Amino acid sequence: MTNPEQLSIHGRRLLDRRHFLGTAGLSTTGLALSSLLHTDGLLADKPRTVSGRTPVRPDIDPDKPYAARKSHVDVPAKQVLVIYLPGAVSHVDTFDHKPALTRLHGQKPPGIPEVTFEGPTGDIARSFWKFKPRGQSGKMVSDLLPHLAQQVDDFCFLHAMTTDTSAHPQGENFMNTGYTMEGFPSFGAWVTYALGTENEELPAFVAINDPRGLARSGKNNFGNGFLPAAFQGTDFNAKNPPNNLHRPESLSARADRRTVNLLARLNAKHLSRYPDDANLAGRIASYELAGRMQTSVPEVTDLSGESESTLKAYGVEGGTVLRGHYARNCLLARRLIEKGVRVVQLFNGSDPSGGNGVTNWDSHSNILKTHAMQAEIMDQPTAALIADMKQRGLLEHTLVVWATEFGRMPFLQSNGTGRDHNPDAFTCFLTGAGVKKGFSYGESDEFGFKAAVDKTTVYDFNATLLHLMGLDHERLTFYHNGLERRLTNVHGHVANDILA
Repeated sequence: MTNPEQLSIHGRRLLDRRHFLGTAGLSTTGLALSSLLHTDGLLADKPRTVSGRTPVRPDIDPDKPYAARKSHVDVPAKQVLVIYLPGAVSHVDTFDHKPALTRLHGQKPPGIPEVTFEGPTGDIARSFWKFKPRGQSGKMVSDLLPHLAQQVDDFCFLHAMTTDTSAHPQGENFMNTGYTMEGFPSFGAWVTYALGTENEELPAFVAINDPRGLARSGKNNFGNGFLPAAFQGTDFNAKNPPNNLHRPESLSARADRRTVNLLARLNAKHLSRYPDDANLAGRIASYELAGRMQTSVPEVTDLSGESESTLKAYGVEGGTVLRGHYARNCLLARRLIEKGVRVVQLFNGSDPSGGNGVTNWDSHSNILKTHAMQAEIMDQPTAALIADMKQRGLLEHTLVVWATEFGRMPFLQSNGTGRDHNPDAFTCFLTGAGVKKGFSYGESDEFGFKAAVDKTTVYDFNATLLHLMGLDHERLTFYHNGLERRLTNVHGHVANDILA
């Protein structure tokens, strides 16, 4: 043991328990004070993002977290509908026409990898469906999607999309949250955190899950991550509306109202003791919203008032049972947008047991059958939804996003009937407020194997979507674990060429 007499006077003081605890206590207090001042933005040096810019904090009233807020800049888009297709739609069999695949069909030219995500590769394969020019723009679209093909003059295609992963859970996370890992806020949560909603009777963010179940990443696709709990998506669909909406017959309307009023007073009293607890305020706001949903949700989910011609256009009857359920979900999406819901995310496909083309678009075998099955469910209702929104004027203030997590390979797998995952090239499209019509941005190479011109990363994609909603992706941040977190991490550039 060191001889105390060999230490300096300051060192000997540290060996004294009282002096040590006093010094440690003051130091810890100083660190805590600095952290609190930084969190409240009261330090002399303002917080900065990784790009050196000042964050824009939404002015959120803890008692009214859903109140409408202004965007960073004024833009046409006030709402957004995301149509998400889990499983990875084959771009070379839908919207990305590649004549070279016909020319090299059955061959294996140099440069094709021997092994991809699920194993050995096979030969180049032409599209399983014929491509034809569509609309006045002459856009080449395959016969797999005849209804959406009729609307290409309203669409803005991004053909050089790329992602950082070839696995479905990570791919879904990346597309919907900006990170391959779990625990980060979804796109819809970021938008509602920034903008709130115009409708106080319905959730600001609704996720309409496929009638077959959740996608591979489940509720992470519409979760709030580290944002306040108030901004997570509320999930229900036409087949499965929220539970416990109806008042029990044994409870009178008067007693029900008195109970609600009592709870409101108790919650307000409790919140007054913890005025800075955003999670508590979020929970109370969620419970109060749930009470209002008892009357608003049955109304919005009641499709009995839709005309026979509308039901027919959406394909509610006459196709498979799954198409009928998805068609009702599409009708529900339109009705929610009409009611002013800020973000609606509509899923086409689920993944309760791996999918493999049966419950989603993951066609590793028999793509001719499995992609056709998914297209029968998705094509007509989705096209009707977009056409209906256009006819009602909803596209003037709504951005519509059609997206999947990655594409599929231009060559077959060794089984000779399916296409493997392709993270290096895939297609998404946008329509509605703020984007060019009848426009294609970016190109994949002659095979549809890799992005070649105007490559668009998922970071760029999300930066562009936020920009179209009037939000600066570099300044919309949330301070978490010592970092100014954002949807696009430290990356992303707006694809200005697609803006109307």
